[in-house]
Amino acid sequence: MQLEQFNYDNKIVRNFGIATIVWGIVGMSVGLLIAMQLIWPELNFMTQYTTFGRVRPVHTNAVIFAFVGNAIFMGVYYSLQRVLKARMFSDVLSKIHFWGWQLIIVAAAITLPLGLTTSHEYAEMEWPVDIGIAVIWVTFGINMFGTIIKRRERHMYVAVWFYIATFVTVAVLHIVNSIQLPVGFWKSYYVYAGVQDALVQWWYGHNAVAFFLTTPFLGMMYYFLPKMANRPVYSYKLSILHFWSLIFIYIWAGPHHLLYTSLPSWVQSLGVVFSIMLIAPSWGGMINGLLTLRGAWDKVRAEPILKFMVVALTCYGMATFEGPMLSLKQVNAIAHFTDWIVAHVHIGALGWNGFMTFAILYWLIPRIYKTELFSKKLANVHFWIGTLGILFYAIPMYWAAVVQGLMWKEFTPEGVLKYPNFLTTTLEILPMHMMRALGGALYLSGVILMTYNLVKTMKSGKLMANEPAEAPALLPVTVSERSSHRRLERKPVLFMVIALVAILIGGIVEMVPTFMIKDNIPTIKSVMPYTALELQGRDLYIKEGCVNCHTQTVRPFRSETARYGEYSKAGEFVYDHPFLWGSKRTGPDLHRIGGKYPNKWHFDHMLDPTITSPGSIMPPYPWLIDQKLDNSTLVAKMNAMRILGVPYSNEDVANAVASAEKQAESIAKDLASTQVEIKSDREIIALIAYLQRLGTDIKAEPKTTEEAVVTEN
Repeated sequence: MQLEQFNYDNKIVRNFGIATIVWGIVGMSVGLLIAMQLIWPELNFMTQYTTFGRVRPVHTNAVIFAFVGNAIFMGVYYSLQRVLKARMFSDVLSKIHFWGWQLIIVAAAITLPLGLTTSHEYAEMEWPVDIGIAVIWVTFGINMFGTIIKRRERHMYVAVWFYIATFVTVAVLHIVNSIQLPVGFWKSYYVYAGVQDALVQWWYGHNAVAFFLTTPFLGMMYYFLPKMANRPVYSYKLSILHFWSLIFIYIWAGPHHLLYTSLPSWVQSLGVVFSIMLIAPSWGGMINGLLTLRGAWDKVRAEPILKFMVVALTCYGMATFEGPMLSLKQVNAIAHFTDWIVAHVHIGALGWNGFMTFAILYWLIPRIYKTELFSKKLANVHFWIGTLGILFYAIPMYWAAVVQGLMWKEFTPEGVLKYPNFLTTTLEILPMHMMRALGGALYLSGVILMTYNLVKTMKSGKLMANEPAEAPALLPVTVSERSSHRRLERKPVLFMVIALVAILIGGIVEMVPTFMIKDNIPTIKSVMPYTALELQGRDLYIKEGCVNCHTQTVRPFRSETARYGEYSKAGEFVYDHPFLWGSKRTGPDLHRIGGKYPNKWHFDHMLDPTITSPGSIMPPYPWLIDQKLDNSTLVAKMNAMRILGVPYSNEDVANAVASAEKQAESIAKDLASTQVEIKSDREIIALIAYLQRLGTDIKAEPKTTEEAVVTEN
């Protein structure tokens, strides 16, 4: 049989590898900065561009899309060529993909600190960047499928299945979650509102974890782990079961992020059921990986690369057990909104994604540079420093979460909250946050050590940009396959369509009834649209990233209604584009903050939080007092809201600026009566208007005398 000569493109692999390392250091450094800001808020350097609220999404996006994203493309471009016995479809598309992705990362790194954000977690970029992401993702897909079609290997190896599912699902998630109505070049509103927006966001958010942080890494695990161990994958049949059950079940689990909220209970229940079912396919993948090492455990003792892989798979198993457990309502009631969620996410990010990325870099770089790793000893040191970093990060966060969950819910024998002041809990867990920061510093130190090791490795060799290879041409099928899955593996387009159907079912079943049947979102007559000034204040709240620390949904627990007020109803959020329920309580819930404190309290709190809350770790926001409110786009904003269904009249829109100025004058006059002299056109006035509106559309149930004196900071 005649062999065809061709070359693998290693240059694109090298480029994505270098980008992985660079953005990894950047993203983790920002993560360490914000971890320390939760201990010493002055580390925002008194500028509006480096506060926790603005920089936290920079960290999450840098780690997820810059560090992990580039690692995915590095691993896919290397493994895809070799399992398909073909060079990438187009070198031009590869370059467009690489440079386009880096441009998107830079755009996010610039816009997010400027406060240009949609507030949707893991999807904070505004609509021009979203379009760029879609274009580059499609470029990647064309390049991948072009390579699959021109392959010289008849059957698609299991890794390719996961790559196909990743491409298709991320495309669907990104498009559905990014449907926004632009107001200007850097401002838009989601078409979804309130409960529906929350459902779409966590359908996206949970499955971004599933299909960006999980499935491509499982594909890489199926390629790189057997190569590293020089052993075949443990079970082909288990890989089939693992793949199809995982992609079908995962897509249903998003609602478990919204338990005890005003999301319809039937959707919450579906999310719980499918989350519990997720244990089986997730652990099936972990078992298939670990059992691939049978007979090779002696190598694990000697090879740091395999040590990284074993810990990565173990962390994957831990995280995928913990997720379903957190979806149980009894567990969720205590753990949600606490630091447990932070620990859970980072077990996956640091252990699963980080350690597998490090293993692949250590294995891949010497091979494309045709040399040996500079120092295996340094790689071992990196492994132990990184492992200690994970332990120092996660264990204190679990500890802090237990403290938070119990303190928030504890009552005295007399029936009142034992710790009514939210800040008491915050101060109690500061030592745990210090340990978390130490863990992050250790982990980052390991990455810097790896960078040195890999740079020295690169210098000792020379990149083989075009690696010679040969394989026979793809011949017509002459023998019928007994396995139906084997036959399916010969048909990539059909495979993609079936995978698409599998991931669409869950989203359709959960979302369509919520959008089409009004009984899912009961309306409340007393709930009115935001005034023009309140809308401006809400946009400032979004701009400053307040949702990163504060929730806006009171769950129906005695401890929460005693602390915050009446629990939240679905009908209260019908005009909220976007929803702002949040996912973490670093500060107290704000849904019932309206009317609780005078305007001066809010002014003082934003000027310097320690005035009203001694010991607070919230940074001051003096620029809100100095900066003039921009009303130039207010009419356009209200018009956009009207298009989205908010019942503003023509008169409301026409008089928007005058109405906002009138309400602002009223607030400024009230502040003047308390010896606070400030112009009515400052941003702080709009923010106060919004905060004073929150939760006031419905009448709360009368409180007992004990509950009435409860305060929190």
